Amino acid sequence: MTYSEALQYLTAHGQEHLLRFYDTLLPQQQEKLLGQIADLGLGRPQFRDRSALTQERGRFSPLGALTLEEIRANEETYRKIGMDAIRDAKVGAVLLAGGQGSRLGFDHPKGMFNMGKTRDLYIFQCLIQNLMRVTDEAEAYVPLLIMTSEQNDAETRAFLKEHDYFGYSADNVHFFKQETEPAVDEAGKILMNAPDQIVLSPNGNGGWFSSMQRAGLLKTVEELGIEWLNVFAVDNVLQQIADPVFIGATIASGCASGGKVVSKAAPDERVGVLCLEDNKPSIVEYYEMTEEMRTLRNEDGSLAYRFGVILNYLFRVDALMDTLGSDFPLHIAHKKIPYINQEGKYVKPEEPNGYKFETLVLDMVHMQDSCLAFEVERAKEFAPVKNATGVDSVETAQALLEQNGVVL
Repeated sequence: MTYSEALQYLTAHGQEHLLRFYDTLLPQQQEKLLGQIADLGLGRPQFRDRSALTQERGRFSPLGALTLEEIRANEETYRKIGMDAIRDAKVGAVLLAGGQGSRLGFDHPKGMFNMGKTRDLYIFQCLIQNLMRVTDEAEAYVPLLIMTSEQNDAETRAFLKEHDYFGYSADNVHFFKQETEPAVDEAGKILMNAPDQIVLSPNGNGGWFSSMQRAGLLKTVEELGIEWLNVFAVDNVLQQIADPVFIGATIASGCASGGKVVSKAAPDERVGVLCLEDNKPSIVEYYEMTEEMRTLRNEDGSLAYRFGVILNYLFRVDALMDTLGSDFPLHIAHKKIPYINQEGKYVKPEEPNGYKFETLVLDMVHMQDSCLAFEVERAKEFAPVKNATGVDSVETAQALLEQNGVVL
């Protein structure tokens, strides 16, 4: 893109201020800025009318799950189906690791956080060891695709290489960067944080598959013959990855996707619930649930909307291909966003001053024709590390690790 093309493009969308400092930049800085402008996609709704982004939800109804009892009764069958898929190289794992540990007071990739008390035990290490329990049993590797961010990519790669991938095969580890979205101020103007730098933020966990496509990894997936991708979050240290029973049950069900769920501890627990929306699988966030939904009970007294998601999903690759190019709902977050003003002065706001846009993996679930809700034991598979103290904290996760026999 040339300067004149950029000016014409930006002027048509009311964003020509992005070229305000162009004449002060070195040639390589000018080239960098023009490249960012070319990737903006200003014709999308968030740059025209934020109110158009408000997602109209459909009609919710409960979705039953394959319960712990039902899973135990058929565990041997499911395990064989899952193990066969792993040994036939039909399963890949996708680790969503683009976040920083800032809420933990840790200014590095969250996966580098040390959970140990008497020894080093990093979050990445916990997850890879969980995966290796399966690959050791199967005597076959599962390709591990790790999504980083622009901010933490180099540090994540260096850390895992330094630790020899905690015993995993380096040939079976692939990295890709999460795509970004520009942030805007209250008036919808795109913000800059340097004369040659637009404010770009990770586009949310719903962008993982399109980010894989952009990185060229879908070709790798095709070449390897992978048919199923198990997607999971970095911040659950008990996350069971490429779980053969989960994989086998989802394949046996004929569903296009599966989601691990735990029974809610209480009606008002702050967790998204796997359900149906207009008769398609979906996730309703806790703040979207009405009092009637929160308290609705089945005939046996159990909560009708009781299966909370833990961000561990299994997707059939051919069904995911149909989501590429789809208009994902964009979720808006009102944030404090540092920026440079008209004079080029760096400003660090004390109050929210703009908006960031994200896509969420829960919307990818709703794009599937079917989803198997697969219940797991909370104490064995759900130890989120979101806060420094209190609920879902380092301390609560450490206690659960110890409860599951992990030496800290």
